[in-house]
Amino acid sequence: MPELPEVETTLRGISPHIKHQSVTQVIIRQPKLRWPIPSDLAERLEQQELKSLSRRAKYLLLHFDTGTLLIHLGMSGSLRVVADSTPAAKHDHVDIAFANHKAIRLTDPRRFGSVLWLGKDPFKHSLLSKLGPEPLSDNLTGEYLYAKSRDKKVNIKQFLMNQSIVTGIGNIYCTEVLFFAGIRPTRAAGNIALKRYQMLVTHIKRILQTAIEQGGTTLRDFVGSDGKPGYFKQELSVYGRSGLPCRQCKQTLIEIKQANRTTVYCQRCQT
Repeated sequence: MPELPEVETTLRGISPHIKHQSVTQVIIRQPKLRWPIPSDLAERLEQQELKSLSRRAKYLLLHFDTGTLLIHLGMSGSLRVVADSTPAAKHDHVDIAFANHKAIRLTDPRRFGSVLWLGKDPFKHSLLSKLGPEPLSDNLTGEYLYAKSRDKKVNIKQFLMNQSIVTGIGNIYCTEVLFFAGIRPTRAAGNIALKRYQMLVTHIKRILQTAIEQGGTTLRDFVGSDGKPGYFKQELSVYGRSGLPCRQCKQTLIEIKQANRTTVYCQRCQT
């Protein structure tokens, strides 16, 4: 699944091509994504100028005077800039074309993505209203996570992936962050000290920022906005390396399942 760095990379990649451009056409080839695409989307967007773009958690937000369009990439989606005359392939479900003859194209083989109209108060929408702080913002601190975690028996990995606690930390980067913080993913969130939470936040910000700068994590289904893959995968220290030696202590990394997600960690380095 595209995670926060992939979404941020996509945002930065597409913005220069479409910001301040007027929408000339909306083409919906498959309206049945995770939720149905609004049937009046073309009517709402065509002839409207795209004023700005932003990201909240893993959601891309396209802001117009009349309201905000939300795009979520789902499990396997990508959003790329193409010439508006580019023929569509099998899983190219939505095109939004602009006056400069460029279009953003949503490709989503599994159809778990979303294209929704949020109106003029997007942050009151149920998808956005209950989200926790952005992990790269000053609002995420060790003190904040420590306070939120008190009396929590849930394991630290599930705690960090709870979007109402902190947004946008998915399975890949959570696995990496816990490794560098030296915290075992099975530890109860409420049993972790303030000092360790402060260290954890430092690694969250460092790892996510590095991933963004390097173009996100290369997954089978993810490509950058320019059609090229990201470049962070080769630097992953634990995710996807089950059975291989830990890069710090050489002990074999082990794999477990947590909430139906794969977790890989080092029994020696993470306590």
